Amino acid sequence: MKQKKFDLITMGRSSIDLYSQNIGAEFIHIKGFDAFVGGSPLNIAVGASRLGASVALLTGVGNDKIADFILHFLEEQKVSTHAIPRIEGARTSAVVLGIEPPDRFPLVYYRDNCADSQMTIDHVIAADIPQYRVLEISATALNIEPSRSAVFYAVETAYDNDVDIVLDIDFRADQWKDLRSFGLMVRAILPKVKIAIGTEEEILAATLQHSDQVKISHQQISAPEVKGNIDQAIQKILGSGPEVLIVKRGSKGATIHYKDGRMEEVPGYPVEVLNVLGAGDAFASGFIYGYLQGWSLYKACRLGNASGAWVVQKPGCANDMPYHNELMQFVESRGGL
Repeated sequence: MKQKKFDLITMGRSSIDLYSQNIGAEFIHIKGFDAFVGGSPLNIAVGASRLGASVALLTGVGNDKIADFILHFLEEQKVSTHAIPRIEGARTSAVVLGIEPPDRFPLVYYRDNCADSQMTIDHVIAADIPQYRVLEISATALNIEPSRSAVFYAVETAYDNDVDIVLDIDFRADQWKDLRSFGLMVRAILPKVKIAIGTEEEILAATLQHSDQVKISHQQISAPEVKGNIDQAIQKILGSGPEVLIVKRGSKGATIHYKDGRMEEVPGYPVEVLNVLGAGDAFASGFIYGYLQGWSLYKACRLGNASGAWVVQKPGCANDMPYHNELMQFVESRGGL
């Protein structure tokens, strides 16, 4: 890869995450919460930093105590906070989460007037994106102005300055007033994206032409629709610009789809699941770290799968991302990369 001063800058959501202390309890029976940090770009930044990359986060926080909590954590994790403005009049975001394994993980977002949606083009300019090898963006930041324009400007700046752009499709249905606009925004940004990452559900949501083509409720897409349309959706994404689309498939690992039609299946690392929240971000952090090392995409995805497997065994997201030595020990104990 090209020579740059820093490795990675991620852009988008940041929050305080309040996780249920009562694992397995229904949401109405939760008695207490643990305070962690979260937001997909923040999680990815922390994960990549713990593995050894030089990382910055571009987000927005309020002038409040929750911002102090987040910034303190990031500084402890050696994630640069120089690109994080405190935005007067806005509040740092929050998320409340339940943990009901194996398949129920309800969550509630508090994002009214949230600071990370108030990022502007000026904040992007101050972040000095040309100094980085990779810009990672999360599509939720495209849902509202001014963060939408800030993301488009960041992508344009990266593209013009030989910075590889990685898109986390990051579909959060309740963050969009019209689900069709999610697809429109993602497809508008794809021509400058080098690598896109998403689940089958996210890929389908990003390629919708009409909202009645697929049933969407609480961020879920019905399995029959996924099965029937996913190949077409993958080709639509690749036809829009990216060289590579990586489909996250949970315990089954990941599938790499190349623009020339090639496909690689990358097996995962089966483990007992405690909490799937944050697993996709862990995958992205491991994959991007491997990509920064110049590894093959297959090997980078294997590390991503390992990082995801590590995190699903833990209660938190950013707080439980693996460090380099412990992840490599985990990988070796499961047969290597």
